[in-house]
Amino acid sequence: MTGQDDHSQPTGSDGPSALEHLSRLAVERRVRVGVAESLTSGRLASTVGAGDDASDWFAGGIVAYLTDVKERVLGVAPGTDPCSAECAEQLARGALRLFDADLCVSTTGVGGPGGQGGHPAGTVYLGWATADGVGHRRLALVGDPEEVLVASVDAAVRLLAFHAEGLRPLGPRRGGRSPE
Repeated sequence: MTGQDDHSQPTGSDGPSALEHLSRLAVERRVRVGVAESLTSGRLASTVGAGDDASDWFAGGIVAYLTDVKERVLGVAPGTDPCSAECAEQLARGALRLFDADLCVSTTGVGGPGGQGGHPAGTVYLGWATADGVGHRRLALVGDPEEVLVASVDAAVRLLAFHAEGLRPLGPRRGGRSPE
């Protein structure tokens, strides 16, 4: 497992973006991408699905807001704090299996306006999973709930693009061609 803390302000969308970079990498490398969301309630899937040629590489997204859905559908261990690195990683790993994907990212945390379960508003965990590993990023965001959601989606797309760079092109498992 790997983790990283990020104490940043919400950045919003940055133009020639991580989404364009992700789209290009996913097409070139034939990477199959999925997302699992709690905090962002479908916003991440909507954003990723708007990427260029997404119908060729975006396997889908799942919103698992209730704890029992996280456990039943995505395999989150009972008793896992829903605002934790462990939960984020388990959500991403479960989505990787569910979508038979090469790369998945998850979002979970507290959007605000107040804290929840002992976690301050703006505490966000992004999980990631590939066949080779799983990890997370912790974000400590400042802003109103809308700003926290926008920044969370932006960070999740950047995380997808970052990990897509490290994936090799698709092999014969899902129709990749051998080098000529």
